[in-house]
Amino acid sequence: MNQQFVRLLRLCFVCLDLLMLNVSFALDKYYYRDKIETALEVQYVYLWMGFNAAWLAASWICNIYHQNSLSSFESFCRRTLRAYIYFLAIVMIGFFIIKQHDISRLFIITVLVSIGLVLLVNRLVFLIVLQYFRNQSYLTRKVVILGYNDMSKKLVQQLEEDTLNTKIIGFCENELEVHELSNYPILGGVNDVVEVSRQYKATEIFSTISPDQNESIYQIIRNAEQACIRFKLIPSFNLLTNFPVHIDYFGTIPILSLRKEPLDDVANRVKKRFYDVVISSLAIIFVLSWMIPIVGLLIWIESKGPIFFIQMRSGKDNQSFGCIKFRSMKMNKDSHLIQATKNDRRITRIGKLLRRTSLDEFPQFLNVFMGQMSIVGPRPHMLQHTSDYSTRINKYMVRQFMKPGITGWAQVNGFRGETRTLWDMEGRVEFDIWYMENWSLWLDTRILFLTLYRLVTGDKNAY
Repeated sequence: MNQQFVRLLRLCFVCLDLLMLNVSFALDKYYYRDKIETALEVQYVYLWMGFNAAWLAASWICNIYHQNSLSSFESFCRRTLRAYIYFLAIVMIGFFIIKQHDISRLFIITVLVSIGLVLLVNRLVFLIVLQYFRNQSYLTRKVVILGYNDMSKKLVQQLEEDTLNTKIIGFCENELEVHELSNYPILGGVNDVVEVSRQYKATEIFSTISPDQNESIYQIIRNAEQACIRFKLIPSFNLLTNFPVHIDYFGTIPILSLRKEPLDDVANRVKKRFYDVVISSLAIIFVLSWMIPIVGLLIWIESKGPIFFIQMRSGKDNQSFGCIKFRSMKMNKDSHLIQATKNDRRITRIGKLLRRTSLDEFPQFLNVFMGQMSIVGPRPHMLQHTSDYSTRINKYMVRQFMKPGITGWAQVNGFRGETRTLWDMEGRVEFDIWYMENWSLWLDTRILFLTLYRLVTGDKNAY
């Protein structure tokens, strides 16, 4: 899907949803105007602001305006329903915490139902808009693929996901090179591609055959441009590597890398560090300043010894550092070698509460402030685990390219706590690498919200 068009579509539906949410709130408030006391106007303003914040948080957590959602009506509706459920949950939690009894419960129920209805209407509008653009021939690009091989099959799969404005006409390949049935017709030979494109009014030719494989490609490129048909060459790096590669340019020199890492950019690293310093400073000033004395005293009363448990963990570039936690176990010689398990006898009573609520991890904000960790990133593992798993799991050490985090993408997706099987660790590594390749401040904040949500609702892996 065209990126500029996607951004415009996302912006439009973000604004439309917010607009209709506020219109719904205003109409309901007007309808109940006789039942609302003047003295409570400020409370209703706070309620209005809370509803907007709750919807933005829910849509952010569920990522409903993502490109993959907007390419499919079913996906967009499914994510919207999930976001609406999150929205209701946030609103209910908010009322439970604030305990506001003056606002009309009938008004609140009416607004919540109204918001659900306007979201449904907006999705019907989306379906109409999507269908309209699909039916506009001037917005549709017609594609002919030159060559029939493994690369062209992968290309077809990617183009098929772009359901909005891409139509695949077929392939052009010499008969001797075709040994199986194709999903789209073989329209002619390699040298017929320009004429075939003219015949079917194709606007683009994607070539999976490189000039070094067939010198006639140079002439085909000239003929295509002469016929006002865009020619795009799909390079294959199979001779160089079996891995997917990303192309960057150092001046005019192309450089191949095995993955895209947003944090390679200095500006992004500065943004993430600023984000870490701000949040860790707030946590230290407003939480740890009173939590350390209280929790420390409870730990010391039950089990004599230090209140902090400082364990050497693997950090960025596999450099070890002392990871700080509240001590949740009795003093024992295996604490640096054996991870905690369910019903672990080493865990103290106060330790069970700390681990279940994840309060034992809070001192790691000190690690973040000192620059050893980040708020969000791969969880740091014990040195022994890093040594063991690095030889058993492919790409395990890739997760060490970035700073470890207090929470991470793997943790909010269920890979938290004890790793009982090799599959558990493989899943954690896969999610960690995905996070590294897709990092953004938006993603960090989303993970932070999901972590807070899991703290409130509980996590079965927290023990």
